[in-house]
Amino acid sequence: MNDWRPFIYGGIASVAAESGTFPIDTTKTRLQVQGQTIDARLKEIKYRGMIHALKRIYAEEGIRALYSGLVPALLRQSAYGTIKIGVYYSLKGIIVPNPDDETLPINVFCGVVAGVVGSVISNPTDVLKVRMQAQKENGGRETFTQAFVKIYKQEGVPGLWRGVSPTAQRAATVAGVILPAYDICKFQLRHNLHLEDSMSTHFMASFAAGLVGAVFSTPIDVVKTRMMNQKKYKPSLLKSGGVEAAPIYKSSVDCLIQTVKSEGPRALYKGFCPTWVRLGPWNIIFFMMYEQLKKVY
Repeated sequence: MNDWRPFIYGGIASVAAESGTFPIDTTKTRLQVQGQTIDARLKEIKYRGMIHALKRIYAEEGIRALYSGLVPALLRQSAYGTIKIGVYYSLKGIIVPNPDDETLPINVFCGVVAGVVGSVISNPTDVLKVRMQAQKENGGRETFTQAFVKIYKQEGVPGLWRGVSPTAQRAATVAGVILPAYDICKFQLRHNLHLEDSMSTHFMASFAAGLVGAVFSTPIDVVKTRMMNQKKYKPSLLKSGGVEAAPIYKSSVDCLIQTVKSEGPRALYKGFCPTWVRLGPWNIIFFMMYEQLKKVY
């Protein structure tokens, strides 16, 4: 891993893509946490879809609410994107020095490893992002620092790694699908359709990769979001009566089962439209910027 460029380019492109699509991610989070019968606070179906959520959040809470959690999101991408892309391309280079010898299983394996490593390390920033996106204006909007201190005081260090299992599972799925899908699509476009290694080729390959990623990742993303948004307080706080215990999912499997049992299988695709709408532009911005950085530098 002597080449540092995939790490740097991956981080820069990830931050740019996150900045351009963040309001859509906020609507996705709100759609995914609503309708939970296990939690009275989130039982109400407040948003009918992505557009309705965008309009209602903006009308009731203002433009700032659509960007709530942007700071931890950018911190997450600067860490996660840097590690994920750097590990993926560096690991591929070690296993298969000649790009023409790459195979789908090798690319998937490298993507899964890169996704898991990056997501585990950056999980605290993901927890902060989800909590800040899910909070309502009438509940008192917290800053990044306030949210971090609150989680640490009430839930301890484990609270910062809440949902790390479904997060790693989602990252493994997304990275293990999108990165190989992009490489394969670009290869097919260049070698079978004889297209040049141009921005239009990068656009088509990244669009296809985003669609495939949304289909595979949405159910895991729903579970991940709900696991991260729930609170498990320290025993000392519960004993002192400082907080009220809320029902929680015991594990990601329990969350999956309870979601399907109480809301039906369709609930696993809550937020699919904003997930797809976000992953499409996100991947287009990311891969096109990444490819241009490779050419320039």
